Parts: sequence; C-alpha cells; structure tokens
Amino acid sequence: MSPTKLVLFVCVENSNRSQMAEAFARMHAGDGVEAASSGSRPSGRVNPRAVEYMKEVGYDLTTHTSKSLDQFNGQEVEVAVTMGCGDECPLVKAKRREEWQIPDPKEMPPEQYREVRDLIERKVKELLASL
Repeated sequence: MSPTKLVLFVCVENSNRSQMAEAFARMHAGDGVEAASSGSRPSGRVNPRAVEYMKEVGYDLTTHTSKSLDQFNGQEVEVAVTMGCGDECPLVKAKRREEWQIPDPKEMPPEQYREVRDLIERKVKELLASL
C-alpha cells in the first residue's frame, strides 16, 4: 500500500480559498490522499460566507478551523498549492508546488464568490487527477 499523499492548500488568512480547496479535495479525493489547509497569517476563523457557499454544494465547513502554516514547518508534503500569498508564504517542503492565481472572494458579491468557489473546485479536480 502506498503512503498517503498530503496536499496542502495555502493562502494568507486560511479563511476562504484554502478552506474551500481543502473541502473540495476531501470531497473528491480517493483513498491515499489527505488534504489540509493553512495560512501564512491565519485569521483565526473560517469566513461565514465560505461556510454558506460550501453548504450550497453539500459540504459543512463549520468543522474546519483556520490554521497557521507553522504546524507544517519542516513536514514534507506531496503538493503545496499557494493562492495569492506569493512571498508571504514561507517555504514548505513540497515535492511539487503550484501557484493558483485565484482572487480572494472575501469582499465579492454572491455570484462572483460562487464563481471563485467553482473555479477552486475545477482546479482541485485537475490537481487530484494529476497525482
């Protein structure tokens, strides 16, 4: 049996994009893939709007917490996906890195927020298919 591959999604606050990406990875990943998310400057909470819009696709984000990247310091992950935090994301040991240019939906109107959510889902599915 092959070891579990850890996929880490990182943004600055760990309250919107990386939380949704982690959720979609949990929804769509098969056995052998573990998903986590964190932030370089975590807000300490998951955005209630992210909770609301993930509920629309059948996922309960209230079980998630906003986590610091520090807890992954020195741990090797299969893939580290950063979203718009650029140099603010300290180095995580990753076999593969991807930067997803996804805007922070925090201040967006509902339709645009849903578009970002759906974009994240598409990108997560593509990523999982490539593992």
